[in-house]
Amino acid sequence: MSVSLLGGWFPAVLEVVAAGVLIAAVGWRDRRWRLGVVPIVVGAAAFVTLFAAYPGAELIGLTDPLPFSVWLWFGLAVGALIVLGAGWRTARWWRRGTAVVAAALAALVCANGINQFVGYYPTIDSAVNDWTDTPLPGQVSMAGLAHTAGTTKLPPAGRLVAVNIPATYSHFNHRQELVYLPPIWFRGDHRPALPVVELIGGERGGPGDWVRLGNAVQVSDAYAHRHHGYAPILVFVDATERFDNDTECVNGPRGNSADHLDQDIPHFVEKTFGASHDPRQWAVAGFSMGGTCAIDLVVEHPDVFDHFIDISGDLAPYTSTPAASLHDLYGGNVALEHANEPLLVMHAHGKYTNVNGLFLTSTQELRHQHEAEELSAAAAKVGIWSRVEISPGTHVWQFAAPAFATAYPWLANQLEVPHSQRHQEARHTKPA
Repeated sequence: MSVSLLGGWFPAVLEVVAAGVLIAAVGWRDRRWRLGVVPIVVGAAAFVTLFAAYPGAELIGLTDPLPFSVWLWFGLAVGALIVLGAGWRTARWWRRGTAVVAAALAALVCANGINQFVGYYPTIDSAVNDWTDTPLPGQVSMAGLAHTAGTTKLPPAGRLVAVNIPATYSHFNHRQELVYLPPIWFRGDHRPALPVVELIGGERGGPGDWVRLGNAVQVSDAYAHRHHGYAPILVFVDATERFDNDTECVNGPRGNSADHLDQDIPHFVEKTFGASHDPRQWAVAGFSMGGTCAIDLVVEHPDVFDHFIDISGDLAPYTSTPAASLHDLYGGNVALEHANEPLLVMHAHGKYTNVNGLFLTSTQELRHQHEAEELSAAAAKVGIWSRVEISPGTHVWQFAAPAFATAYPWLANQLEVPHSQRHQEARHTKPA
């Protein structure tokens, strides 16, 4: 079950088997089949694939161009289905079955091609666990948490607790979320009011992505081990309500995601887990859509969050096109759109105090690099210290996870209050 879906022997074997079964499904048959039916099948499959790749992909919100191999296997899956229909009358039962299996295998290779492109499921195990809603490693319920709190001896690692946060302010119909409590939290009455980091994933995913794919719990546990059990509380939030609801963390037709993130969650975490009320001890970190959310939430709500890590985020909340973004996210309300664009928000706000952050992007993301530089320059003008860091990689979780791990000690240091004079001066230094 730990076999890789992103590389190695399994994807290669899957492609070879799928190709072999497809050849068997088409078969040599007779002259009319070879010269009359097969060319029609190829032409029809190519037409369907081209339609799906261009207007079709945009209609379902796929804005990033997919690799050629994905569309090739999509076309082969379509072709297998057409072969099944075209040869149904004359084919033997085993060939009909072979065509069904060929279509299924080609579709599976196509789906894994998309998975390889985005890096969402690294192994078979991770995919199965997600599909079956298997609890994450170390996950406990609130009832289970009560049995471990208040001990005199710190546990060797933190705990991941599943929480149902009331949508009191937002009425946002979110999924169950997760909270990581570091070892020091279990000191009972003697624990400090800990800082908090909200972690937001991409537009398609769920609250557990930063645990499964971002390795955030392991990163925090390792930090806590080096700091006598101390680390921030991590909240793995649901910013999208469901897998295909790209909210970009704004309030609008797709739900009041922003209110959930900046009101529901802080109130709940402060009350339930005794977290700090100080915005200097609250941060937002995110990847892709979550990166856009991180900078946006901080500049819009510096009274709630003072720090951010924006990993491969956009210049502003965005779906597929400017017109679609205005319609999908704001219901056509231009004023509301402007109120959620970081460049405009920072310009209107003026000087900020105690706010800082990092923009992390990869060498393959030229657009994100330019947008990060633009946001960082604008932030410097209003007193926000930031830095742009570019590392090898592309727009996948396999880049985001180590980028976050590298930045985590910096973020944990910023969340310590009071800050030393050295940190205060560094924050207002022009970014390198």
